[in-house]
Amino acid sequence: MRVRQGYRLPADREALLHKAIRLEWISLGFVLSIVLVMYLSMGSSQTMKMALLEDLLALVPPVVFLLAMRMRKRPPDEQHPYGYSRAILLAFLAAAMAIVLFGLFMLIDSASSLLRQERPSIGHFQLFGEAYPIWGGWVMILALVYSMIPPIILGRMKLPLSRELHESTLYADATMNKADWMTSAAAILGIIGIGLGFWWADAAAASIIALDVLKDGSTHVRKAMFQLMDQRPTEIMSNTPLGLETLISRRLMREPDVLDVEARLREEGHLVGGEIFVVFDPQQQQLARRAQELIAVATELDWRLYDLILMPVEKINR
Repeated sequence: MRVRQGYRLPADREALLHKAIRLEWISLGFVLSIVLVMYLSMGSSQTMKMALLEDLLALVPPVVFLLAMRMRKRPPDEQHPYGYSRAILLAFLAAAMAIVLFGLFMLIDSASSLLRQERPSIGHFQLFGEAYPIWGGWVMILALVYSMIPPIILGRMKLPLSRELHESTLYADATMNKADWMTSAAAILGIIGIGLGFWWADAAAASIIALDVLKDGSTHVRKAMFQLMDQRPTEIMSNTPLGLETLISRRLMREPDVLDVEARLREEGHLVGGEIFVVFDPQQQQLARRAQELIAVATELDWRLYDLILMPVEKINR
């Protein structure tokens, strides 16, 4: 059986990918430390509980990204002649589903607290005996401030890398980082609200953030499903087509023996593959040789283009 040749990213993209992998390992370390701090400082606050659960779910995107990076390195074999590049798409779907599940759970839990009119209380603890009573809310706020700093920094570092690498899972992780610090900010407002006597502030803040998280997660799930269904290549941060089909058509139409061109492409993780349909001049007799030459020309147009197939046809029906 003929299998696809292994693929390596260009040297500059490979360096960016190694940087992204390092960031994900750093993210795992920070998330684990945040989970520990949040657990030790968590009281009866609804938003603190949501923040802790979100920090636990925040482990999913970096873990599935790192697993996908290991799997994509496997060379194609007889069982998987196209290779393992689509493992990244599965990782993207898993990360997106984690965001959706967290948003749903957070919304249901906080809304039920509002309906039941639960009134969380934050007690005091004694520092150095009974001489210095400290409100427990200040400890929670300090823990939440700590939980905000790493996601803000790491999320901003991951966004440009996700764009440069055309990496959806990394972008989903950056979105999860945004949800992390927004949840922590909402939790701070909720705790302050409890201290001021507004019992509903805690659950209301959690509900508002849950809606935003759910919106981001559902957008990612939709995009991941479309990519798995061979959607045409689109921008990472939007659903705007990359325009690689037009780029290929315009370049090949400049060849003297090409009368018409149409490309059909799909995303395969970092890569973009597909078919190019070409109407050659009837005088061209070396079709096999010219097909290989034009594939090489098309592949050079963008680093994501790989393993393109060129099909000579008599006519293109549009």
